[in-house]
Amino acid sequence: MTLLLAALAAAAYAVGGVFMKHSAGLTQPRPSLAVFALFVAGAALQTLSMRDSLMSSNYLIVLGLEAAIALALGVALLGEGLSLVRAAGVVFVVIGVAILRA
Repeated sequence: MTLLLAALAAAAYAVGGVFMKHSAGLTQPRPSLAVFALFVAGAALQTLSMRDSLMSSNYLIVLGLEAAIALALGVALLGEGLSLVRAAGVVFVVIGVAILRA
């Protein structure tokens, strides 16, 4: 359950980042509201996931998953490129998250 909550928190933060991009520097009301709502949801989910885990590893797991999800969303939704170096970076992040869970 802890890992699921952490993954949901990471997803909320990453989707919030997509809305951050669409908010045009918080000048567009609807995407700006979505940014704040998703970040609050992400913080709440991360808080729940920290109940049964160490803060240090939980925080890094959420950040690592968020980075991987943000990269995927950037490529899929925002047309950002994916180089071999960026893909390798995501692999290293996922490996790091797996080591932290061990």
